[in-house]
Amino acid sequence: MAKLDIILAPDPRLKIKCKPVGRVDAKIARLMDNMLETMYVAPGIGLAAPQVGVAQRVIVVDIAKEGEASAALKMANPELIWVSDEDAIFNEGCLSLPEHYADVVRPRAIKVRYLDHTNEIRESAAEDLLATCIQHEMDHLDGILFVDHLTALKRNIILRKLLKAKKSASVAVG
Repeated sequence: MAKLDIILAPDPRLKIKCKPVGRVDAKIARLMDNMLETMYVAPGIGLAAPQVGVAQRVIVVDIAKEGEASAALKMANPELIWVSDEDAIFNEGCLSLPEHYADVVRPRAIKVRYLDHTNEIRESAAEDLLATCIQHEMDHLDGILFVDHLTALKRNIILRKLLKAKKSASVAVG
């Protein structure tokens, strides 16, 4: 497995709509494994393919806490087939927007259909943190960041800070 580089916002690659996966073959399964390793090292609880520069509909999530058994989900072409009427608010962050967090409202429970790492069609129900994490990562597949759910003022403050940090880092390296 290999650790991948995570793209930081603002970056136009994070705003594209990803292409569906034809089938989960060895290459896509390896991408899923590499994404999981990258996510664990970061550390995070979810990662979408566009965050590592791959414009395909692939996400990985694992909300298990340290010391708990892995509960990793590897999904290609995830689609919501049901969402609850009840909403939940979670304080979200993102590996592509490091050190920035905000409350986001999303459906509290979902049912998702996807291709797993063996190319089998699966359906999974999720609620609370897992549902939020899956929806957050699915948003990435359509070029939506968690800050896009915030007011324009809050979003612009976060994106300006990230741009300033990016410029500072490139000056320090260059």
